[in-house]
Amino acid sequence: MSNISWATAWRIARRDLNGRFRGLRLLVICLFLGVGALAAIGTLTSAVGGEIEARGREFLGGDIQLSVWQRDLAPDELAALEELGTISGGFRMQAMATAGENAAPVGLKAVDSEYPLVGTLTLAGGRAAGAPAAGEAYIAKGAADRLDAAVGDTVTIAGQELRVTGIIETEPDQLSEGFSLGPTVIVDRAFPGEAGLLEPGALYRARYRVALDDVGRDTEALAEALEERFPQAGFEYRTRDNASPGADRFVSRMGEFLVLVGLAALVIAGIGIGGGVSSYLQARRSSIATLKVLGASSRDIARIYALQIGAAALIGSVAGLVGGVAVTPFLARALADLLPTGSGFAIDPLALLRAAGFGLLVALVFSAPPLLAARRFPAMALMRARVSPLSQRWKEGAPWVVGGLAGIVALALVGAPQPLLSAGFLGGAAVLLGLLALLGWIIRKLAARLPSPRNPLLRTAKANLHRPGASTGQLVTALGFGLSAFVLLAAIQSAIDGNIRQRVPAQAPDYFVLDVPRDSEAEFRTLVARDNPAAEVRTVPALRGKILAYGPQDAPVVVAELEEIPDGAWPLRGERGLTYADEVPEGNTLTAGEWWGADYEGEPLVSVDEELAEAIDLRLGDTITVGILGVERTARIASFRTIDWDSFGFNYVFVFSPNALRDAPHNLAATIELPESADTGPLLRDLVRILPSSSVIEIGSVLTQARELLRQVGTAILAAASVAVLAGLAVLLGAIAAARASRIYDTVILRVLGASRRQLLLLQLAEYGALAVILALVALGLGSGLAWLVVTQLFEFDWLPDWGTVLGVLGAGLALVIAFALGGSLPLLRAKPARALRSD
Repeated sequence: MSNISWATAWRIARRDLNGRFRGLRLLVICLFLGVGALAAIGTLTSAVGGEIEARGREFLGGDIQLSVWQRDLAPDELAALEELGTISGGFRMQAMATAGENAAPVGLKAVDSEYPLVGTLTLAGGRAAGAPAAGEAYIAKGAADRLDAAVGDTVTIAGQELRVTGIIETEPDQLSEGFSLGPTVIVDRAFPGEAGLLEPGALYRARYRVALDDVGRDTEALAEALEERFPQAGFEYRTRDNASPGADRFVSRMGEFLVLVGLAALVIAGIGIGGGVSSYLQARRSSIATLKVLGASSRDIARIYALQIGAAALIGSVAGLVGGVAVTPFLARALADLLPTGSGFAIDPLALLRAAGFGLLVALVFSAPPLLAARRFPAMALMRARVSPLSQRWKEGAPWVVGGLAGIVALALVGAPQPLLSAGFLGGAAVLLGLLALLGWIIRKLAARLPSPRNPLLRTAKANLHRPGASTGQLVTALGFGLSAFVLLAAIQSAIDGNIRQRVPAQAPDYFVLDVPRDSEAEFRTLVARDNPAAEVRTVPALRGKILAYGPQDAPVVVAELEEIPDGAWPLRGERGLTYADEVPEGNTLTAGEWWGADYEGEPLVSVDEELAEAIDLRLGDTITVGILGVERTARIASFRTIDWDSFGFNYVFVFSPNALRDAPHNLAATIELPESADTGPLLRDLVRILPSSSVIEIGSVLTQARELLRQVGTAILAAASVAVLAGLAVLLGAIAAARASRIYDTVILRVLGASRRQLLLLQLAEYGALAVILALVALGLGSGLAWLVVTQLFEFDWLPDWGTVLGVLGAGLALVIAFALGGSLPLLRAKPARALRSD
């Protein structure tokens, strides 16, 4: 008989295919979850990236932004900006605001009459506004709540009264302003100078935006030209294409993690697809045998069932795409406080095609081997499949598997932000699958070699693990992935919670105080001691400077000439906090070199963070050149230190000898640690009254912000990882269902021979219990290892899991597995022996 046409094959496949996809539901569900996860991830990250790109000019407040610490721009620098277009400038700083008995730290934003250059500043009630007039202020809702102030009320900043003329509803450039230690208060440009907040040594930042006359000009090239024109100025640049580096980095990191979650869900789904297709073809063995008896060739069989499987895969993938797009608005709403997300549905055709491609390739890779194996058996072998199960020769599907895997790898790597990370994940998934397959083989071999127990139930359970046609391999893979997903999720979530609860709050001071005048230090300490005698006060000199050059004195590396900042060398970007000290700072440990000691007056020296030294290959004796207020200062490296960043105190990458920086204009920064239950109200009011130019930062509110941000990140991770867990549960249920289908015949035989229902349930409990306990130990190691990589390497958090929670979740997973196994065994007990034996 010649091969039938594809049209004929489809007619046969459609008639044989159950309208509810009975037997192929696991394939549909797994693809729905995996493709849906990737579709949602792709559309969400695309929507966020598109929002940042489309509104980059609005988020930045112009086309180019230039910032510099502790000074205003010089006339020639201003002239250079004016050559490019319209400019708007002002100042940013921390300050304290008071209203009556209430006090609150605020982010003071002084703007000129051109503000906002791009976008619209909206006040409560929907009123669009420009810069406030002299003596007036717009305040954010958070400031209004803390100060109990409303429109028309008066607030005081640095001893100057301001009338509140609006509550800020929408601040167009808020995303580019960065993390603030207090709610925003917008004032006119002249206010900080009139209030004495711009005195030499004060910590403030001058910020200018440029709206280009020719919007089509290359902003990156213009920024580079400005940097070359003023190489020692200490400017920090941003362009409309990089309006919010923090948001970009967050989107990139979250996108990488979510893509890995989607791939994990698809890998797990692939296992379910392979098992589901094998079970489906086993169940269709009579139909396959009948078709062969009627003259169908092996190629015809492959066509018919490939069409059935392809139809199910297509429906599952399309449903996943629809579900992924549908869930995107809910994800966007959940992340609205973290990221600029648009409202409504977002459709990225490329991301959807990529997700569908992943799903269909995974379906190909895992369904090809059992499909190709089924076509080669003669009809009589198929008729005997119950007592002589069909073996699979995986090498028959090797070309299809290799081709599908190549396509998956190509899709994963092309356009990936970090191809090595994606490649590493795929390699790790392949290794994990191999390890679980090896573990399944080892369990079968050990079960066959171990002596048989005297108890007949245990003896039968052991035999079920290694007998011909045993589903041990499938169960090991499904259980291993499922339990590992439980451990992974619990470890990541508890580690993030640990970062929120255990480290920062336990070691943080109560207040940071900025811009304490050097000649007022004694008065400051006396004031704190008067209100809280048991308070601990620590002060350090606080300066800002830009690293201009580093390395050997005769051949220094000029930072401005670097094409790319080395990994881990973040202190080279922009200006950094600098200080000087006679002694090694608290929380720092000297690892190489020597400290200069008290009253040192020799060559200017500096101590450098050991991690930065390793990142840029510094050696003892090298030099560091910094620019402070336009003046270059060079110091020789005398030592390296490790820094306890978790102390939440004053931690500086660069600590200089006093004679290197003492003469530069600067103020002091201070920390205040109060005894428990101390009344802070009088202290805050006295600090604002006596030191009006200083700003007090209440760490409690900062930690609340940090906890909320981390909690939102954790929620996003939880939601994403849940997809992989759901896929694991679907695979697990499918593996148990497949095992149940193959056990009907065995169970009926045991019942005919006199086994009771209780004995049959105990038999299932013994088999699944032994597998689950072994795999729980494996999952604990695998899931914890993967969680460590995600937490420490991808998100750069500390590894602080709650092992009680992890073990509790693992125990719950074990209970769930046993419950599923026993629940799946109940239909076996209801099977009618006569009907089951006739059908086999």
